[in-house]
Amino acid sequence: MRIILASGSPRRRELLEQMGVKFRVLTAEVEEEHGQGRAARAICRRNALAKAFAVAKANPKETVLGADTLVHLGDDLLGKPVSMSEARLMLGRLSGQTHQVTTACALVQGERRRVFSVTTRVRFRELSARQINAYLKAVPVLDKAGAYAVQEKGEWIVEAVHGSLTNVVGLPVERLGQELRAWFDTASARP
Repeated sequence: MRIILASGSPRRRELLEQMGVKFRVLTAEVEEEHGQGRAARAICRRNALAKAFAVAKANPKETVLGADTLVHLGDDLLGKPVSMSEARLMLGRLSGQTHQVTTACALVQGERRRVFSVTTRVRFRELSARQINAYLKAVPVLDKAGAYAVQEKGEWIVEAVHGSLTNVVGLPVERLGQELRAWFDTASARP
């Protein structure tokens, strides 16, 4: 089982390594879709598929994994903050709230494709301005959806995680493992 990861995310690389998956990284410039409303799952799926297709076009005989993660609070999608002040506002909005993190994964090889998504609910602690500032000083957040990383000082801000913790990090490894096994079993069964 060898794949191409169509993502430059160090967190996704670490998760695949922990799974024991053999992979190489190839990324393509893809303009990600953004939006509001209850479409987080659909947006994630389209973005993951676009990333996988962009890399698979040049590598049609190899299995490519594209992924996209979105943080959403109600109907609002919280992407990567563009500044520390925006990060501060995002953490303030998440304070004391339960939000969702959805990751979509797309497996593509030639004409073959499989897309799935996993959503995890995350409950934040009530955070003071002082706690938010301390977190922002300790963790680089400008490359992270929702302005936080559960794996980096997450205990400071997260009260509970309901569902896959690795999904919040960037890949739902439990589900991805099942999907990869099924993907390669089906491929080896083909004449």
